[in-house]
Amino acid sequence: MRVPLILICLLLWPLSGMAIPVGAPLEFDSHEQERQYQHLLRELRCTVCQNQSLVDSNAALAADLRAQVYEMTRAGQSEQAIIDFMVQRYGDFVLYRPPLRAETWLLWFAPFLLLLVGLGVWWGVLHSRRGVQRGSDDYDIRED
Repeated sequence: MRVPLILICLLLWPLSGMAIPVGAPLEFDSHEQERQYQHLLRELRCTVCQNQSLVDSNAALAADLRAQVYEMTRAGQSEQAIIDFMVQRYGDFVLYRPPLRAETWLLWFAPFLLLLVGLGVWWGVLHSRRGVQRGSDDYDIRED
């Protein structure tokens, strides 16, 4: 009995993704270069993604940035030189931990400010409800 070719293709299709090679492994001159490269990929953020590091992002820009970091690392540039280059090119947003400066204070303190505002609103609502409950007790109607 002959099985149609289309049926075989449909059955083997889910396995086809496993046959695609991920890519050639990256080569480094030393273990220190590899460590630096991996560290930078975790410290630098993809500028087009929703808060993903370069190692986590599948965006084309992240692939370009990974290649740039790899080439700069292989060329022997220091970690700080690579970070400075990326910040000069993409701004502080490329860093997961931007430096505390006048331009970045909102990035650092906005979560705390929002928490304080939320607590203030919660306290105000709670306080106003207690005042309404106390006020309703003052108007007891007595029948004599």
